[in-house]
Amino acid sequence: MQLALTEDELAFRDELRAFFRREIPADIRNRARHMADLSKDDIVTTQRILNAHGLAVPHWPAAWGGRDWTPVQRHIWHDEMQLASVPEPLTFNTNMIGPVIAQFGSEELEQRFLPATANLDIWWCQGFSEPDAGSDLASLRTVAVRDGDDYVINGQKTWTTAAQSADWMFCLARTDPSAPKKQAGISMLLFPMDSPGVTVRPIELIDGGFEVNEVFLENVRVPANQLVGQENQGWTYAKFLLGNERTGIAAVGQTKVRLWLAKEYAKQTPLDSGTLLDDAVFATRIAELENELLALELVQLRVVAGTTDGTPDPVSSILKLRGTELQQAVTELLVDIAGSDSLAREGDTADWARRSTATYLNYRKTSIYGGSSEVQRSIIASTILGL
Repeated sequence: MQLALTEDELAFRDELRAFFRREIPADIRNRARHMADLSKDDIVTTQRILNAHGLAVPHWPAAWGGRDWTPVQRHIWHDEMQLASVPEPLTFNTNMIGPVIAQFGSEELEQRFLPATANLDIWWCQGFSEPDAGSDLASLRTVAVRDGDDYVINGQKTWTTAAQSADWMFCLARTDPSAPKKQAGISMLLFPMDSPGVTVRPIELIDGGFEVNEVFLENVRVPANQLVGQENQGWTYAKFLLGNERTGIAAVGQTKVRLWLAKEYAKQTPLDSGTLLDDAVFATRIAELENELLALELVQLRVVAGTTDGTPDPVSSILKLRGTELQQAVTELLVDIAGSDSLAREGDTADWARRSTATYLNYRKTSIYGGSSEVQRSIIASTILGL
């Protein structure tokens, strides 16, 4: 296994590095670097710049904006984007529904949705989780009944991220309640969020934000030509989608940036006759996180180097599990550096310190979404270890 970059790959990296810093507005990147809230306009602006230069969806088929890149080049693109603090293309569009439509959708769906999805002309949200079917997605109760040329959907979705901003939803619904296995009889349907019968209610999170929602579906009529792929095959498409999602969730580049910021903040924090970074116990904590992040990066590179056919690697569950744990560890580190300033709401306290507790609390979600840590351990045990 060769993990060192070739000369061509280094040149490719340098070209991307220069582009991200030159073309993406510095104020947007600065807000992203310091974990400030990004507006919808920030995300749309960034993705449209990337898409105009063929850098929004390089992993898609070439006919729909993809690039004929190697897995290593795709990894470099993603890593450098995070290192430059560029807001990533909206994952619901580019890593979730876009690849599913490209892989399983009809030509009509491809032409109708893929260009708009890549350019963020449509903002998608994910209608998977339900009150009694979160990580156990196969237990979902939302139903879609065929009625002539339409499906009629009734049910409830929850924890729907950015539903308040979304134009369309890709939704899993049970189309065959009598299927012998609960994973069977599920279909994926697409519909606009302003359809009659769709109600969105915000859920306030522990950090005080409103990024997730409940979505109630009451007799929502969806044209049958907005079915993705085949009826009752939605579980297959959901597994494909989640496999793509979990690899990117590791966010090694982003965690590197935040760990670097933590060191910078520690240098500015007085302690005894020096700074917090001079403290041996604190420095050991930083070193341990750096080593663990390096180990995770090597696993990620191993997965990238071994990817040949585009099939999601079950090792993505390891990346998701450990990657989110390290993200949480770094947000905890930032709270500890901020100390009592992390509890401040106003005054002379630095913005990053005031945000640190809210960010720490918000990042409890990372070990839940995309399949909880418990689910990832089960996948690792059964698929990788054969237990």
